[in-house]
This record gives sequence, C-alpha cells and structure tokens, in this order.
Amino acid sequence: MTMNDPLTLVQTHELRLGGRAVAEYVWRPHVPNTLSPRPFLHPVRTLSGIGVTEAMPPDHLHHLGASVAVPDVGGANFWGGRTYVRGRGSVPLPNHGVQRHHRWEARTDAVLAHELRWTRIDGTAIMRERRRIAARPVDDRAWALDFRYSLQNLTADPLVISSPGAKGRTGAGYGGFFWRARRGLRSVRILGPGVAGEDRLHGACAAWLALSAKGPDPWTLVFVPEAGPDEPWFVRGGDYVGVGPSLAWSQPLKALPGEGPRRRIITVIADGALDAGAVEALVETVAASPAPREA
Repeated sequence: MTMNDPLTLVQTHELRLGGRAVAEYVWRPHVPNTLSPRPFLHPVRTLSGIGVTEAMPPDHLHHLGASVAVPDVGGANFWGGRTYVRGRGSVPLPNHGVQRHHRWEARTDAVLAHELRWTRIDGTAIMRERRRIAARPVDDRAWALDFRYSLQNLTADPLVISSPGAKGRTGAGYGGFFWRARRGLRSVRILGPGVAGEDRLHGACAAWLALSAKGPDPWTLVFVPEAGPDEPWFVRGGDYVGVGPSLAWSQPLKALPGEGPRRRIITVIADGALDAGAVEALVETVAASPAPREA
C-alpha cells in the first residue's frame, strides 16, 4: 500500500499468511525527526484480526509498534524522545538519527529483506543494517514473526552502543528489538519460564517471555530470542506494555569498524489469553520448526 503525503512518500508493505493480512511494515515512514524515524511494524494482528501493536501513543510518541530502536549509537539517538545524560537526567538534544531504507533484497507476501543505513542528524551514515522479516504459520490460532537484523559499523573508529542503564539509570537498559503492545481494556500477565510478573522478569535473563492479555478480544505474544537467556529483558506492564531484549543493559556494547551485533527474535502472535503451559508448548513448536532459508 502506498499513501501520498504532501511532504514525503510513506510506503508500507503488507505481510500475508493464507490470504490474511497479519502485519503492515512501514518501511518508509513519515514521523517527526524527534521520534528517530525508522521502519516499523504496525499494525500487527492475530489471525482473527486483533491488533497487538501500538504506534505513537500519547504517553511515548516515539514508540513505533515493533522496531529496532537504540538510545545511543556513537552519540546519536535512534530511540526517539529525550536522551539520558549522566548527571543531568533525560534532556532534549538535537541528536536524533534516522534509519533509512537503502535497497530491497527480497519482497514477497511472507518475506521481506532489505538493507538500511543508520545516519546521524547531519546525514552521515554510521551503520549498515541487513534486516529480514518473515511471517510463518504455527497452528490454527497462532503465527510467528521471524525478525533478524545485523549491524555493521561503517566508521573508521569503534562505535559505542549504549543505554540509560549503561550510563547509571537503574533498570533503564532498553535498546534493540522493542515491541510496544496495545493493551486497551485488557489485563496483561507477564510470563517467563517458571516465573511471572514484571518485578521478577524485568532485567532477568530468560529463554523466552510472554504477554498474555485477558479481557475483550484476548491475545498472547511470546518472544523467543535466538541468543537464548544471555540478554536481560526490558519489560513494562504498568503505565504501558512493552518488551524487548536489551543490547546494552548495564554495560555498553562496542562495535569495531566493520563489525556489529547480529540478533534474531521470533514472536508468536496468538489469539486467546494463554497460560504458561500453552505458552511453553508454543515455544517448543517454534523451536522444532525449521528455520526459513536466508533471503
């Protein structure tokens, strides 16, 4: 789908499974620069059509559905909003970066792969990204979003990837793949392997994490990172619902020239508020399924 805007061209691609539209990928967005413009998935839907993402909500305008967002890459803000500065707190700075589509590598109903450039506010490209997104069937109530990305430092010097948590703000180690969920009137349980609750899973290393939303049009999201239980989870379930494994929870990550992190996370999107046992079964099903071929 393509929409004409008086200032720019907003372009999206629809992901489909079995003839159903399950997600929109906004690969060329039109949002204010202070939100750190970047491609994002929204809306993402269950097989029955229930929306499970939220974009530009009033409480955090820079939350854009499901995206890759990093608060600090070499001093550039690719998260959006204010920047945390040690000793000063969160302050507005003119340092917002942009993730720009560069070229397509694959583009079908169920698979998208493209190359991006992460640029500073002056337009200088500091990172190259290769991103692959695939929609995969799971069963009659669920499907899986297979999201992988690899980053490469394009500069001649090491790039430091950081977060407020790595700068001293306790519990604020967000950055990386991040999913802003749409709660509405539902109550949301946060589940992990043998444990439940934001207080026990925020900052914890767990092999998977799930959001189970009970109420009108219930849904469940199950996040399974390929890296396993190595990276702490950033989790919010109070004022808003958001989840993501952290690239730099309490320590910065350094990318040498020509190098950078590579990550993969599978998100299962299911109808119904599933309990821990049903979630475990979905995790096992996804783990046993063959990985899709590289684009």
